[in-house]
Amino acid sequence: MKRPLVSAAVVATMLSSAVATQTYADDALVVSSKIDTEGSVLGQMILQRLSAAGLEVEDRLQLGGTSIVREALLNGEIDIYPEYTGNGAFFHDMTDSPVWHDAQQAYDTVKAKDAELGLEWLTPASANNTYAISVRGDVARENGLETLEDMASFINDGGDYKLAASTDFVESAFALPAFEAAYGFSLDDDDLLVLSGGNTAATMRAAAQQTSGVNSAMTYGTDGGLQALDLVVMTDTKGVQPVYQPAPVIRRAALDNHPEIAAALAPVFESLSLETLQRLNGDVAVNGLDPAKVAADYLATLED
Repeated sequence: MKRPLVSAAVVATMLSSAVATQTYADDALVVSSKIDTEGSVLGQMILQRLSAAGLEVEDRLQLGGTSIVREALLNGEIDIYPEYTGNGAFFHDMTDSPVWHDAQQAYDTVKAKDAELGLEWLTPASANNTYAISVRGDVARENGLETLEDMASFINDGGDYKLAASTDFVESAFALPAFEAAYGFSLDDDDLLVLSGGNTAATMRAAAQQTSGVNSAMTYGTDGGLQALDLVVMTDTKGVQPVYQPAPVIRRAALDNHPEIAAALAPVFESLSLETLQRLNGDVAVNGLDPAKVAADYLATLED
């Protein structure tokens, strides 16, 4: 959902095929999103909020992965969609820069870089949908575990701990090894259940079901199953992982034509905390609700 982009050649091929079969209303704002659960919820919020503000909108939600939607925005095929600040590292070939580990610097950097391309970043959510380690709720509550420092102390004091994670998470220098180095703990093979692929649904399920003694899981910060499975995200107080805050990104030409869009969307994204997005994503991914209804019900609460 927010990892490195596919090649330009693949993007061009997929775009040419998609665009050739689609037309857009000349006077409508084309609202799009990525194909994942959170993209559908955030996209619906943008679509419905702008429609309620009296703007004519066209629904192009769940268009594809990051590279497809980003290229469509740059090409003027869509006008606005929700993106993550941390992806600026890949968009602008800055993956080695430390700015992506600080929320404000990440936002300021991608905003400035994209402005040069005629794109404007609007108000972001405070939620951070990045790599995380989450602990079973009962273990977290019984042992006062809220942060990765707390978790590290628990492990180093001999606490019963076992993590379910993907091979990439365990072996990639920026993932588990980076957490271990920053927080001063170490997991050996007996402390890990390594699962093929990077599907957090599998790691969360292993923790929830205590598979092979697992009580912790590799997750993303706003995964929809976290609250349903009673898993608690350990706060990364040292900023080991890049920050991935969602925010609307819009073509400057569209914003110039409708400057009221910024004010219309600001309170929506300002309200989206980590826990709120976890719950909304869970309503779709776990409870099977329609993203349009989840968005509509949430927006109604902001009007109360």
